[in-house]
Amino acid sequence: MRFLDNPPRFLFFTGKGGVGKTSIACAAAIRLAESGARVLLVSTDPASNVGQVFGISIGNTITRVPAVANLSALEIDPQAAAQAYRDKIVGPVRGVLPPDVVKGIEEQLSGACTTEIAAFDEFTALLTDPALLTEYDHIIFDTAPTGHTIRLLQLPGAWSGFLETGKGDASCLGPLAGLEKQRARYKEAVDALADSARTRLMLVARAQQATLREAARTQQELQAIGFANQYLVVNGVLPESESALDPLAKTIYFREQAVLKNISPELAALPLDQIALKPFNLVGLDALRQLFTEVRLADGGLSGNRVPLDAPTLSALVDAIAADSHGLVMCMGKGGVGKTTIAAAIAVEPAHRGLPVHLTTSDPAAHLSETLAGAVEHLTVSRIDPHVEIERYRSHVMQTRGATLDDAGRALLAEDLRSPCTEEIAVFQAFSRIIREAGHKFVVMDTAPTGHTLLLLDATGSYHRDIERQMGGKGLHFTTPMMQLQDPRQTKVLLITLAETTPVLEAANLQADLRRAGIEPWAWVINNSVAAARPSSPLLQQRAGNELREIDAVVRQYSTRYAVVPLLKDEPVGVERLLQLSELVVPNEA
Repeated sequence: MRFLDNPPRFLFFTGKGGVGKTSIACAAAIRLAESGARVLLVSTDPASNVGQVFGISIGNTITRVPAVANLSALEIDPQAAAQAYRDKIVGPVRGVLPPDVVKGIEEQLSGACTTEIAAFDEFTALLTDPALLTEYDHIIFDTAPTGHTIRLLQLPGAWSGFLETGKGDASCLGPLAGLEKQRARYKEAVDALADSARTRLMLVARAQQATLREAARTQQELQAIGFANQYLVVNGVLPESESALDPLAKTIYFREQAVLKNISPELAALPLDQIALKPFNLVGLDALRQLFTEVRLADGGLSGNRVPLDAPTLSALVDAIAADSHGLVMCMGKGGVGKTTIAAAIAVEPAHRGLPVHLTTSDPAAHLSETLAGAVEHLTVSRIDPHVEIERYRSHVMQTRGATLDDAGRALLAEDLRSPCTEEIAVFQAFSRIIREAGHKFVVMDTAPTGHTLLLLDATGSYHRDIERQMGGKGLHFTTPMMQLQDPRQTKVLLITLAETTPVLEAANLQADLRRAGIEPWAWVINNSVAAARPSSPLLQQRAGNELREIDAVVRQYSTRYAVVPLLKDEPVGVERLLQLSELVVPNEA
């Protein structure tokens, strides 16, 4: 692997969700540690599954990986970091100020902005802490999906620039309380990220147009903020030997090779590594140690087993959704499981029947237009773009609150609205508008990967508690976005997964989180099922055999209703293929 040749101190792995960043980061950490280097593996993903991959509990403190000498791991838990940050600020005034005042301060610090600052503060410490830099030869970062990684890597400069103005009003005083003291450390973090001798970034992709387009955009954005030392790693490439054994494998192989031959000039100029698709799930040390090596196939595959004979199709779910005249459908799950494709397939079917549908996304790395590849009558498409929403929010505040201020006051207000905290408010307001729209039409939302969707729901819950505190005691009727999400007559949450260990576990954990928030998932969708495609390729058959246990777990343990979507020869891009997707029938012959 070229990306592991003469590695610098800091290694970052980023890319679109589901491309294998965590597996590759873990395998790289094992290889470096077993070569004698002292390695710290850090996950900055709010929905980290590093612990699952190693089969141990890690959490928000540096933890030794018992089976690998020289290797330790850390999962930056945004919620735990935010709670520690709140305790640091609220602790000194608890028992000094009246309880209702303390509660108000806690509520001010309960939003996603505080969570972002706290996690970011931990991230910059890892780049600059002298003790850590002495203890470890390499610090490897397994990052959140691309859009959020770019946001994280931009933050040192964003906060440094904001602090240098020395301005900001009470709307951000709570979260900003400890940042002024960290100015020098943030500058040091920026310098470390921009230094090619200290930092290398791996753009992880699959041999698919969408993930390589994402990698090309990421390459340009990160180079613009100082990341010059970049490598391209294409994961899960189907070996040529499989193409002669199966029509499905042959189509996939030639499609992947065509995509790789047509990557952008910017990506083509980067050092490239390709990692072959493996027949097993990349969970556990034995599997991770084999990721960078050629693997011989074991005997056996499906062994006569099949997907459950009565596996429902996506069309059954679409029919049930379309039976209502309106409502919100939210597709949630781990990055890379196909939320965008499933959301688009669900949206185009009611629109095809003449019903008004709004298809939208909260994912910063959204690809709705590329998935649809055309217009659909009765279907409108949008995106919650943080940059657009921030400008909308700033304009509204300046026209309302700013209208009564003098020039000096308007200047101070405009400066405050340039704070990174503004994004949380703006995105939440856009999310709320979309929820309200579902009261009179179908709204289908393709959400960001799990952890960041939970942060958005956390902001929604925070707003609900604030309104409840203000209005509840007055006997007034009110409805908040959270109440609409909790109402099964108005909202249907679909958990999208692959028939693989990590996506299923993450979806199960997400289901538990949603239930704690009073939101009951409506259905599960098992997407891109190899077993449902009934392959004859030995490698794909072994992957299909591995799927059966996960499908059974979804059916028996987690879902009240579900659907299975087979892996397809052709990517489901374009309206016609999306319409066909919901009509696919899982073969049920013995």
